[in-house]
Amino acid sequence: MQNKITNLFNIQYPVIQGGMIWVSGYKLASAVSNAGGLGLIGAGSMYPDVLREHIQKCKKATNKPFGVNVPMLYPEIEKIMDIIVEEGVKIVFTSAGNPKTWTSFLKEKGIIVVHVVSSVKFALKAESAGVDAVVCEGFEAGGHNGREETTTFTLIPMVKEQLKIPVIAAGGVGSGRGMLAAMVLGADGVQIGSRFAATEESSAHKNFKDTIVNVKDGGTHLTLKELAPVRLVKNKFYNDVQELYQQKPTLEDLKKLLGRARAKKGMFEGDLDNGELEIGQIAGLIHQIKPVKEVFKEIIEEFNDVKAFIHRL
Repeated sequence: MQNKITNLFNIQYPVIQGGMIWVSGYKLASAVSNAGGLGLIGAGSMYPDVLREHIQKCKKATNKPFGVNVPMLYPEIEKIMDIIVEEGVKIVFTSAGNPKTWTSFLKEKGIIVVHVVSSVKFALKAESAGVDAVVCEGFEAGGHNGREETTTFTLIPMVKEQLKIPVIAAGGVGSGRGMLAAMVLGADGVQIGSRFAATEESSAHKNFKDTIVNVKDGGTHLTLKELAPVRLVKNKFYNDVQELYQQKPTLEDLKKLLGRARAKKGMFEGDLDNGELEIGQIAGLIHQIKPVKEVFKEIIEEFNDVKAFIHRL
């Protein structure tokens, strides 16, 4: 299954694992890379020395390409970037910020750079900044999301129409059927987050994994748009946020309720009441926690089966 994305990253399949905070440690990243995709370590929830440790462990766990996802709002981003260079990481996905800030620095070090966007406007900015590809993330995605609320189904063809560089679809993709649909719409590859969050190798707490497989349609919602839009499972914390909205809160009121380490509390420590539980709408189609190898095999087999079926029509 060779195309622009597999050639860019030197991988077998055009499948990238999302670099999710509190979920994407070296065990998940190396398992995805070993299965033939591109694993990403999520640096957003790691202190610099912890990231270094995960990169080193990932290098021992796989001889395949892997990368690091870096949210550019990270407070010690200079240290993170220096560690990435020092440890010889060859692929970096950036998000939540201006791609011009770090792209040239990374490219000068021979690093492949991909930026996550949620609109045509930002996709064009990323291309002009010199990135090698973009991840176009639709409204369905879990975690922090774009303000435009454009769905993956409409975003991918609109971006593909405007860009010359490869386009990776994200948001609502968790199966072979979804992967094929995204590629029919013009994507050169897919980034899958939620499905890999509910795997044995994910560093998420078991309570959170169990929650993912029990989410039904309508069980998540995009909220906190005044701060940074985030798709959350509807738990007690989510309900507290909605109750606060009834009082017409200020930004400070929202920040006070959010507090610190809400995502860690929910996804990593397993507090299902008071923590942020970030997951995509595709959770409604995730029914079992499985090893990465098995999930990957199912995605690729379904992709090939559906593609072959369509060819017979």
